[in-house]
Amino acid sequence: MATATKRGSGRSGKRRGRSGALSALTAWLTRPLASFHLLLAVFGLLTVFGLVMVLSASSVDSFTKAGSSYSVFGKQVLYCLAGLVGFYAALRIPVRLLRRFSLVLLVFCLALLVLVLTPLGTELNGARSWFVVAGVSIQPVEFAKVAFALWGAHVLVTKRALLGQYRHLLVPVVPAAMLMFTLVMLQPDLGSTITLFLVLIGLLWFAGAPLRLFAIMLLGGITGAVVLAMVADYRVARLTAFLDPAADPTGHGYQSMQALFALADGGLMGRGLGQGWSKWQYLPNVHNDFIFAVIGEELGFVGCVVVLILFGLTGYVGMRIASRNTDPFIRLASATLTTWLVGQAIINMGYVVGLLPTTGLPLPLISSGGSSVVTSMLVFGLLANFARHEPEAIAALRSLGPGRVGKLLRLPTPAPYRPPARRRPARTATPPSRPRAKTSGTAATRRGSGHARKRVPRGSPGPRMQTRGGHR
Repeated sequence: MATATKRGSGRSGKRRGRSGALSALTAWLTRPLASFHLLLAVFGLLTVFGLVMVLSASSVDSFTKAGSSYSVFGKQVLYCLAGLVGFYAALRIPVRLLRRFSLVLLVFCLALLVLVLTPLGTELNGARSWFVVAGVSIQPVEFAKVAFALWGAHVLVTKRALLGQYRHLLVPVVPAAMLMFTLVMLQPDLGSTITLFLVLIGLLWFAGAPLRLFAIMLLGGITGAVVLAMVADYRVARLTAFLDPAADPTGHGYQSMQALFALADGGLMGRGLGQGWSKWQYLPNVHNDFIFAVIGEELGFVGCVVVLILFGLTGYVGMRIASRNTDPFIRLASATLTTWLVGQAIINMGYVVGLLPTTGLPLPLISSGGSSVVTSMLVFGLLANFARHEPEAIAALRSLGPGRVGKLLRLPTPAPYRPPARRRPARTATPPSRPRAKTSGTAATRRGSGHARKRVPRGSPGPRMQTRGGHR
């Protein structure tokens, strides 16, 4: 009996501990700045995790090409520092300025997409998608995704009363998207076109477009992707390698097969950080597009689950920010940016594990690369800015002060959202009344019986035509 009593008390204690932890987590999530703090935590963990994995995955390639194991890692640190500047700028900028200059930012990015196709652009890996300035490569399409998301949200929110009509829902967002698709495919860059399509889908979905429109867009997107894949030989080879990578294990299917071997070699717990074999020239682009394979090899299934949890938390907190805000622009922009960020991560991990064709998209904040890291940090800065604009967060910041993080970063107190005042209908001018017809004496006697009738001068407005301020 004593043993049974101890076991029962132990189980009840575990249950109390679990319920207590769950209650503490629920209570913490109800705090006014919980979204902001959770987003900062996820952002910091992804950044540190990405730097560690870039150092591990690029050490051999850096030593082979530059004679130092820290060559790629040093550049990644500089990219992260530049990204932190963008993060801080996006965190401080007022939302009204984001809306006001979203069109200017979009036009600037479109100009860069045109210029990159000229001799000013640099061709790398068969695509003219970069500007090289002082040895630093810049990919303008990454910044164009952010500009398109902000501008599209501004346009759809401005026209939200007319979105029930297709011409207002689709124009000018869809024509602008088609123009960007064309410019990016001329580089050519199918992966970035897919992520731009994700941004467009996010804008229309969260703006409340009907489901039949998405069915048509999905059918058109799949058809366009198949046609574009059939046009270029290397895309046909990628599609064939996806369907059967073992058919050409030393050719087009080599990268996919080596990624699967690396994941299988990692097992549950992995070979250990820095102990993977794939980075020894077995897997091309191991520190960029296929860094998730190195995570699986060195940290095992557990490391892959950690990455999935971090991006799952990113999706959760992004949608939480969208749902808890009252500003329609913030709601639409934050949901769209979250969809793009998490969607790109899913595509990258999907083609590494063999569930999707290879598209060459980096894993946000983890893969090496300048434009991708800076843009991802910029998006996190925007989401953090939007998190501080939740009504409860604004009330807490105004009543209790900026808090530790706000004091450290010298963040301004956000202004509460004020919906635009509805326009009052203009007062219509009172039209002149028609002259009354003369009535017969009998009718006049009947009307005048019981009370005296007012005499209205000829040409003056009758009692039913008075302005809104008068009495009827």
